[in-house]
Amino acid sequence: MTETVAVTGLGMITPAGDGAEATWERMCRGGATAATPDPALAGLAVDFSCRLPADTAFDRAVSGRAAWRLSPVTRAALTAAQDAIADAGLDLAGCDGARVAVVIGCAIGDLTLWIDQAHRLADKGPGLVSPTTMARALSNMPAGEIALALGARGPSLGTSTACASGASALVVARRLLMDGLCDIAVAGGVERAVNPLIVTAFNQMGALSCDVEPSRSSRPFAADRNGFVIAEGAGVLVLERSADAAARGARVRALLAGCGETTDAYHSTAPRPDGAGTEAAVRLALREAGLTPGDIDHVNAHATSTPVGDAAEAAMVARVLPHAPTVTAPKGVLGHTLGAAGAIEAALTVLTVERGLVPPTANADPGATPFDLDCVTGTARPQRIRAALSNSFGFGGHNVVLAILPGAAP
Repeated sequence: MTETVAVTGLGMITPAGDGAEATWERMCRGGATAATPDPALAGLAVDFSCRLPADTAFDRAVSGRAAWRLSPVTRAALTAAQDAIADAGLDLAGCDGARVAVVIGCAIGDLTLWIDQAHRLADKGPGLVSPTTMARALSNMPAGEIALALGARGPSLGTSTACASGASALVVARRLLMDGLCDIAVAGGVERAVNPLIVTAFNQMGALSCDVEPSRSSRPFAADRNGFVIAEGAGVLVLERSADAAARGARVRALLAGCGETTDAYHSTAPRPDGAGTEAAVRLALREAGLTPGDIDHVNAHATSTPVGDAAEAAMVARVLPHAPTVTAPKGVLGHTLGAAGAIEAALTVLTVERGLVPPTANADPGATPFDLDCVTGTARPQRIRAALSNSFGFGGHNVVLAILPGAAP
């Protein structure tokens, strides 16, 4: 097995809570989806979403004069990044900034700002369009602004692979470390795209749940699943080469031991029904990590609660991992955070492996899922986990699978 990469810090802000611990505690309680009626969506066929908590303390990352020029998307990413750096015990002021990389996935960027400025142009003329529009709205700006705030002068970029964007960022960051192009990588994903246009577009294609009761609307792997609930959030991890982490005495929360990336090349939005592309990504991740299918004790499923997507993933997992590792699907609580999902769920997988506890899939009745999976439901399940996979799939046929091992022998 090649040298591994250590996860030394985590930061998350999600609909389940402001911070990694708050999110983890809510995930382990299971229960219902964090969806509530959304005034911004009033009058639409789908009028609920999973928003970040109203009391999220963005000002712990940026405040005062610096805050005005940051979009809500960037502020969320920067908050999660600062939390991750603090969790890693890093003082970047004492590091060589040229050896610090930043990679942040984002699928959509700040569409709300684009729409608002388009209305200004149409209603009030070009003189009222904000000169900060481009600097706030572009999807690469979370990475750029995090680098600016941290003094990170190594490689920085945004990844955009739809709902796999956050996971793609972790793959890129790992490669930068393994290739010796940086010593520290701050990587993850962000999305704040709960907007009437986005919600309507997803609903028009039949992707959203339109149940009357929002809290039951996201039902991964349930027989009556009927779509996802749109959500927002950010997740950022600090990655270092394992040897470097050990040298500075860092707490290693887990190892990002392998990654697999493939493309379905089948349909613009639908997954391959036979799961061939996702299976190939799993096998690549296993090979890179030096694992066999039988080594996997747990799978964090992409499972968006759509009829076709969940069925294809469930069939693939059952076929490739016939020993039935435990499976959980965070979107049952969180909804679908789009470009942030892969990073948030990787962070949750790190905590699952580290703490030996599998959060339950919300809204999935115990023993009632129609698939040949050991889907954890009802209550969190203690488990010794030798290795886990975190799956992320995106429109365009993007498949990303991360292999995560304990930071110390379980």
